[in-house]
Order: sequence, then C-alpha cells, then structure tokens
Amino acid sequence: MSGVFEPVQAGHSSKDNMKITLLGAGAWGTALAISLASRHQVLLWGRNAGAIQSAEQMRQHQGFNLPSELILSADMDQALAHAGQADSLLIVATSVAGLRPLAERLQQAAVPNLVWLCKGLEEGSLLLPHQVVQQVLGSSLPCGALSGPSFAQEVAQGMPCALTIASDSPLLAERVVNALHSPAMRVYSSSDVVGVEVGGAIKNILAIATGIADGLGLGLNARAALITRGLAEITRLGLAMGGQMETFMGLTGMGDLILTCTGDLSRNRRVGLALAQGTPLAQIIQDLGHVAEGVRCAEAVRSLSRQLGVDMPITHAVAGVLFDGDSTADMVRRLLARESKSEAH
Repeated sequence: MSGVFEPVQAGHSSKDNMKITLLGAGAWGTALAISLASRHQVLLWGRNAGAIQSAEQMRQHQGFNLPSELILSADMDQALAHAGQADSLLIVATSVAGLRPLAERLQQAAVPNLVWLCKGLEEGSLLLPHQVVQQVLGSSLPCGALSGPSFAQEVAQGMPCALTIASDSPLLAERVVNALHSPAMRVYSSSDVVGVEVGGAIKNILAIATGIADGLGLGLNARAALITRGLAEITRLGLAMGGQMETFMGLTGMGDLILTCTGDLSRNRRVGLALAQGTPLAQIIQDLGHVAEGVRCAEAVRSLSRQLGVDMPITHAVAGVLFDGDSTADMVRRLLARESKSEAH
C-alpha cells in the first residue's frame, strides 16, 4: 500500500501552472495561497484594501511570509478575471457567514467553477455551504467543498496534511486534486458533499466541549469519551441528512474531529479552555481575534437536530453554555446524568 504522503510525479502539464484565485485573505486562505504559489499562478484577494496594500509592501500577512510569486489584490474584477477560464480554479476562503454575500457578488460574473473552504451551517437558514451556493448560483455550476484535518499555520509552513475535495462533478474533483496534490499535501476525492460538510461543521462544536473538559481537568479518559461520542453525534446527523457512513470514519469526519479536539492550534478548543476558566464568551471572542466557527454553528446545529429529531446531547450541552447561561459544571453534570444505553445509539 502506498504511503499517505508519497511524493507525486511531477512533469504533467495538467498539474502545473494553473491559474487559481482565492477569495478571502484570512489565515486559511492565505496559507493555501502560499502552499500553491510555487506551482501555480495564484492570486489572493482580500476585501480590506489597506491590509492588502500593507501585505504587498511587507510581503507578510496573517503572520506568514508571502512568496514573491503570490499576487495580491483587493480588486474583485481582477480576481475573477484571473480565474475566468474553464481550466482555472476559484476558491472561496471566507467564513460561512461570508459565503452568501460573496456568492451574490458572483451572480453576474462568468464563474467557471467554485470551491469553498468554510465549515459550518449558515445561521438562520440552517443551510450547509453547498446548499447556500445552490440557492444563490444554481445547481449547474461545477462546485465542491475542500475539507479535512488542517491547521493554517502548518499548511503555510509546508508541513504534511491530507484533504478531501467533495463534489458532484468528477471533472472538478480531478482538477482540484491535480492542483493541490503535492509531496506535502495529499488530496482525496469524494462525492459525499453532505457528509463532508456535516463533519466539518460539527467537529468545531465538539472541540469546544473537549476544551471545556480539558480546562476543568477532567482527564484524558473524559477527552477520549467526548471525541468518540461526538463522532456518534456527527454520524447520526450526517446520516439523517443523507451523508454516507464511510465519510464519517475518514479524514473529514474522524480525522478533522481528532485534530480540532486535541490540537493546541484549534481556535474552538481554545474557546472551551477559556470557558472552563470562567471567561465570558464576549471576552473570549475579542481576545481570540479570529472567527471560531463552533460558536456560530452551535445554535444552528442544535435547531437542526431538533427539526430532524436527532439526539445530540454534547452539542446541546455546549449550546447551553454558549447561549443559555449554563455553567461548564452544568454541562458536565447534564452529560453524566444521562441514562445508560447501547453504544450503538
């Protein structure tokens, strides 16, 4: 069996020198742009013209050094023109909250394809990212979700990782694999868009839960239990929405869950650690300085689970701490007080 990070063979023109635009200059978008810039013509677009100008001058952004090959722009027309050909790629690197406004800006553009990096559910509508894109841009556009266990800082440093591109379009999936696959980044494809997106959304909530447990000093046994039972919650909701069981056992399910719940670079885990110390949520968000998608997603997933009749006790307990005034001790007591049942449920 081949190794997970086996180097790929270079020299295929279909894999080299592709035009790629990333819309969104946050940490993850910037990191991916850095990773791709040595092999492709990459343009990174950001809406903050001042920040982009500063990054251009300093060749630094989001704490990362920027390669000289990377093109920076705050001009949307330039960004779209750069990725306007059928064999190019347009990648959205905003949060879920920013996906719909950006998709609406693309309605009048000749967009050949669309890939998004965001993980979560849209507040209010309770839609997954692919549902938002279909609602705004229709169902005929080749598109897909790029997900998997990956911290931006490690990707920017060229450290190894494995990702999944989920799409209904085999051609788009192949293009993404060809563009991203490298000695340090192994990319797999999947047709299970729902399963991949559900895993990416809920793992952030569960990372808050494990952060709380670790912050309270509950030990490694409790952490393992939360991760394992959290995977059961992901699977139950994902199957109810039409996802495939094997997806939740893979990179975008179990893999992303383990990384986010245990890695010190996880923003959502840091939220849980701070909550356990009694820090108010508003202060945590301010101190964090970045989006923690698990906070935004928890209420949406709680509402969706109620609509679908899916049992998600850990998610509900986290939402209680975030939005209902429950203490972290209340969360632990609520979970421990649950009746014993078969592990299959």
